[in-house]
Amino acid sequence: MDLSRAPNERKLYLCKWYFKAGFALLPFLWSINTIWFFNEAFRKPAYDEQKEIKKYVIFSLVGSLVWMVAIVAWVVTFQLKRTEWGEFADNISFIIPLGQA
Repeated sequence: MDLSRAPNERKLYLCKWYFKAGFALLPFLWSINTIWFFNEAFRKPAYDEQKEIKKYVIFSLVGSLVWMVAIVAWVVTFQLKRTEWGEFADNISFIIPLGQA
């Protein structure tokens, strides 16, 4: 998508839409929102909608980082405790590894 062709109102609408859609357990949209609108929020000359776009970009970045930390913490915890959790870990596993390391 070429944001340079879109009017400023449309940019704000898209930025806001991606931010709200991220709450539907789609944190990847927050990452996309941050990447796509970073230049609009911080590097372009000032315009009326820029302040609100900047707010959504910052919130999207924070949301992405929180999700990333949570996912990494869960993966590390699960990998370290899988054998200790026994049947519960097997029940929540998609692929059940055989044995233990």
